[in-house]
Amino acid sequence: MTISYQKLVGVLLIFFLSTCNAQNAYPYKIGSGIYDITGPVAEVGLMGYANVGQIGAGLHFRLRARAFVIVDQITQKRVAYVNLDLCFATIWLKKLVVESLQSKLPNLYTYENVLLSGTHTHSGPAGYSWYTTYDIMCLGYKKKNLETIANGIVQAILKAHQNLEPGRILIKSDELVNPASNINRSPSAYLNNPASERASYKYDVDKDAHVIRFEGQITKEIGVINWFAVHGTSMNNTNRLTSGDNKGYASYLFEMKKNGNSSLPGMGPFVAAFTNSNEGDVSPNVLGFFCDNGDPCDFYKSTCDGAAQGCHSYGPGKNNDNFENVEMIGRQQFEKALSMFENATVPLTGSVDYRHTFINMENILVEPAFSGLNTTVQTCKASLGDSFAAGTVDGAGDFDFTQGSNSTNDNPFWNMFGHLLSAPPAEQVKCHYPKPILLYTGGVHIPTAWSPSILPIQLLKIGQLYIIGVPAEFTTMAGRRLRATIKSALLANGAPQDLVIVIAGLSNGYSQYVTTPEEYDIQRYEGASTLFGPQTLNAYRQEISKLAVAIATNKTVAPGDLPVDYSSDIIDISPGVLFDDGPIGDVLTDVNKSYKVGSLVSVTFYSASPRNNYRIQDTFLTVEQKVASGWKVIATDSHWETKFYWRRHENIELEESYATIEWNIPSTTELGTYRIRHFGTKKSILGTETEFVGTSSEFTVTL
Repeated sequence: MTISYQKLVGVLLIFFLSTCNAQNAYPYKIGSGIYDITGPVAEVGLMGYANVGQIGAGLHFRLRARAFVIVDQITQKRVAYVNLDLCFATIWLKKLVVESLQSKLPNLYTYENVLLSGTHTHSGPAGYSWYTTYDIMCLGYKKKNLETIANGIVQAILKAHQNLEPGRILIKSDELVNPASNINRSPSAYLNNPASERASYKYDVDKDAHVIRFEGQITKEIGVINWFAVHGTSMNNTNRLTSGDNKGYASYLFEMKKNGNSSLPGMGPFVAAFTNSNEGDVSPNVLGFFCDNGDPCDFYKSTCDGAAQGCHSYGPGKNNDNFENVEMIGRQQFEKALSMFENATVPLTGSVDYRHTFINMENILVEPAFSGLNTTVQTCKASLGDSFAAGTVDGAGDFDFTQGSNSTNDNPFWNMFGHLLSAPPAEQVKCHYPKPILLYTGGVHIPTAWSPSILPIQLLKIGQLYIIGVPAEFTTMAGRRLRATIKSALLANGAPQDLVIVIAGLSNGYSQYVTTPEEYDIQRYEGASTLFGPQTLNAYRQEISKLAVAIATNKTVAPGDLPVDYSSDIIDISPGVLFDDGPIGDVLTDVNKSYKVGSLVSVTFYSASPRNNYRIQDTFLTVEQKVASGWKVIATDSHWETKFYWRRHENIELEESYATIEWNIPSTTELGTYRIRHFGTKKSILGTETEFVGTSSEFTVTL
C-alpha cells in the first residue's frame, strides 16, 4: 500500500491542528495530591499563641498537605503549589522537601518553582523551625515533627506529579461580605493610614475571595484553590486539640462535598485548598472585642481596666464556643468558594513561569521610589517591640504589657530585663524608632539564631494569575500596597490588563508581621512584631517588584544566599516517652447501651502516648457500624464529628494514660448497632513498641 505526498501532508496537518486545538482547550497539565502531616497530638506545645501552657492533648481533625502541580504544555515549565494545615511554612521545611524531590525527580522541583503556604492554624504542633523564637515555647525543636511534615509534603507533590493530565484552569473573583467572616483586630492602627488611601476601599479588611477551578481532560473536577484573608484563630488559646481551624474545616467540607460523604477524609481524588493571604490584622472573631463585664475594650490599647488579659475576642458561636466558631467561619468560606467554583467561567491563558530569590532583610537599601523619602534608607536588624508581649485580642500575653506601647517609658523594667539577653546598639534603637525594643532577636544566636535574617521571596505566574509568596503576615493595607506595586511593575512591562494578583502569606519561611509605616508608628501587636523596622514593607515592595519585572521581561534573577544551616545546633529539652503502663487497650469507662441521633457518645480507654506513633494516613479511632458482612468504618479521627482526647495519670510517677473518644452522632446516621475502636502503639520499659487495639461494647443508635 502506498500513500501520496499530498495525503501524507494532509494527515500530518490534521494531526498538527488537532494537537493545537487540544492544547488550546487544555493548555496545561494539572495534577493534585493530598497527604497527612499530623504530628504529635499530645505533650507538645501548639504553634501560634506562644502560650507555654497550651500543650497538645488530643486531636480535633487531622492536618493535611494539599498540592497542585501545573505544567505549561508548550514550554514544559511547571510550578508546585502546596497549601499546609500549619501555622506557617519554614525555610528548613522547604529545604528538606526540595532535597527529597531532587533525589526522586532531579531538576523538576526546586526552591524556585515550589511554593509552600501555611493556612495559619494556631492549633498545630510546634517545633518544626530551626529558629529559637518559634521553638522556645514548646521547649525546643521536634525533629520527628519536622520530618513528618516534610515527608507529607513530598508525598502530596509526588501524587500530584503522578496524576498529571491535560487540563484547564478557570478563575473567579468575588467578595465574602455577608455573613461577615473577618474583621480588623487593630482598627486604631489601620486608621493611621492616609485618609485618601482608606477612602479607596470599602472595608478595613480585604473581603476579596479568589477561586481557581482545576478541570482535567479526563477528570472533570480535579480540585480548587481559594484565597481569603483571615486568621486561624477561631480556636482560642484555651484549646488543646490539634486542629486545622476554619480553613482546614472549609477544605474538609469541600472535599466531602465533591468526593462524597461515604469517602474517608483526605483519601478522595478531589483536593480543596483554602490558602491564607494578607491576614496580619484580620480576625475571624467577628462579634468584636469586649471586657468580661460586656463593655468594649479600650479602642487604642485593647485593654480592660488597663490590662490586656481582660480583653477577649468573640467569634460567632454560641457562648464563644471554639468548635462552633470554627464551624461557622469555615462553612462561610466553603459555601462562598463552592458558589464561585460552580460559576467560574474565565479561563487562565498564557505561560507558566516563576522567580525566586533569597534576600537579607536586615540590610536592604530601600530607594526613595519605594520609601517615599528623599534619601535611601535601610532596614534594621530583627527586633521585637514591647507590644509583641501584649499579644492580641485573639490571645493576650502575660504580665503588664499593653498594645500601643511606642515609648521606652512604658515598660522600663521589662526593657532592661530583655536587654540582658542582648542589648540593642544605639543605631538599632534609632532604626526601629518608635518601636521600644524588648528583644533584640537579631543579636542572639543561642543555641541558634532567634529569628531569620535571610528570607525567601517568590512570584509564580499561571496565565494571567500572579501569586506572591511572602514569608510573613502582611496586614490588610500592607498587602494592598504590595499588590498595587507588583501590578504596576507588571503592567509597565507589558503584562495583560486582566491580570489577577493574590498574596500567599506565610510561605516558604516565617518572619512575623509586616505593617505599613503608618501602622508601625502606632505599635500595636503587628507593628511591634514587624522585625526589620518601619521600612520592612517598602523593602518587600522593592525586592518583589524586581521579580515581577524579571518575569515580564524574561530575565533571570540571582538565587541569593541560603540561610545558615542550624541542624547541628538545635536542641530539644522536652522529655521523651519513657514507657507506657497499665491495662492498655482495656475500657475504663464504657459506652451506654443506646443513644439517640444527635447525642454524644463517649468512651475512655487505657491508652499509650500518641507520640509513639503519629498514625500518618491512618487513625487513632474508628466508629464502626454493624452490617451483614461484619463491621463498616463510618468515621475516623479525620471526621468533624469525632474528637480524640488524651491525658496522663494525675500521678506523674505513673506512666499510665487514658484516651477518651467522643462521637457526636450526625442527623444522617443510619439506625443500627455500632462500636468504637481505639488504635495506638505502646512502649515497653525496654523500648519495644507494640500495636494495640481497644474496642467498646456495642451500642444502638435510635430515633
